[in-house]
Amino acid sequence: MSALEIWILIALLTVMTILTRAMFVMFGSHVALPDRLQRALRYAPGAALVAIIMPDLATWQGHLVLGLDNYRLIAGVAAIAFYAATRRMLATIALGMAIYTALRLLA
Repeated sequence: MSALEIWILIALLTVMTILTRAMFVMFGSHVALPDRLQRALRYAPGAALVAIIMPDLATWQGHLVLGLDNYRLIAGVAAIAFYAATRRMLATIALGMAIYTALRLLA
């Protein structure tokens, strides 16, 4: 890719981002989303978070590792279970990091 192509791509992506975000500001009160779509959009932040975090938890050096030697995955699963039981975010972060650190130090 040449430098010109990269700058054109950056400009197009900028325009696309501005348009997609500005549409909610400009037309938000005039466009009514169907109730089913509104209910589905409630799950978008959680789905985005899972899409960001899971590849980091399930891979090691670019390879999928789902065994007991993947300490990040073990700590992540423990943290998810703890959060599901208690709904305490700060304690969940502390527990996940403590488990990950302990597993790394004991290995």
